[in-house]
Amino acid sequence: MKNQLSKIRFYLLFSFLAGFAFLPFKALYLLSDLWFLIIYYLIGYRKKVVHENLRFAFPDTSEEERKSIARKFYVHFCDSVFESIKTLHITKKEIDRRFKYKNIEIFDKIYNEDKSAILVSAHQGNWEWMIGIEPKIKHNFLAIYKPLKDEVFDDLLKNLRTKFANGSQMVAMNDIFRMLVSEKQQNRKNVSWFLVDQTPPKNYPFWTTFMNRETPFYNGPAKIAMKFNQPIVFMEITKLKRGFYEAEFSMLVEYPTQCSEEEIVEKYVKRIEAGIRKKPEHWLWSHRRWKHKKEK
Repeated sequence: MKNQLSKIRFYLLFSFLAGFAFLPFKALYLLSDLWFLIIYYLIGYRKKVVHENLRFAFPDTSEEERKSIARKFYVHFCDSVFESIKTLHITKKEIDRRFKYKNIEIFDKIYNEDKSAILVSAHQGNWEWMIGIEPKIKHNFLAIYKPLKDEVFDDLLKNLRTKFANGSQMVAMNDIFRMLVSEKQQNRKNVSWFLVDQTPPKNYPFWTTFMNRETPFYNGPAKIAMKFNQPIVFMEITKLKRGFYEAEFSMLVEYPTQCSEEEIVEKYVKRIEAGIRKKPEHWLWSHRRWKHKKEK
């Protein structure tokens, strides 16, 4: 009965969002502008969290500057929500026109060396539009994700993120090690993509300084890279203009067995922070990233 109810809820939600997804981008952005006014001025969605995060991240800027960043963030946040909804009915041609890849040839080199790879990035730009990457690389593409507690929304996100899948998979964080062992046994080369700025569980052992605060970070990608000797590629997503993005790839760690876990994590933390400082309004400030405190 529970599964049947979940399916009914999924199809009801899917059908509701699909109605918006049929709208042209101009209409969706008008709705995004309206939604911004509602959540920013009327509801105040997580404004306390956003302003507190910005206050710690940019202590030397004025309150007015931080308010400006916050306002721009909410505009971008609303855009990304409606862009994600649009994914339900976006064509492959349209997503390729709006989401470009720079230096994606880096994966050809890795593939020709008979290697798999780890891809790391942050919640910057619109990561949901990475759905068009699979045909552009020779590797199997594995998107590592943290399952949502709500099964309906979890199913919806998996549906969106595998829209153009032809072999790529969504893999839960707890299953990735077993998956990579299986891939290696079957001699399949893959790219495992991690959004590494997610919040680990309370009392997670690895901490570092990030945006002026002590912050826990998952070190799983570093462990996996060292265990399977997979190079680590960093991806930075830049918003070029409304509805248009570019993902740029660069080698972060070519020989992971020559580094420690801590060194690898510090490398991608520094790259994420540098990207945030360039365009702070495009990072997910509403995320409760610093909800855990380090035990002394």
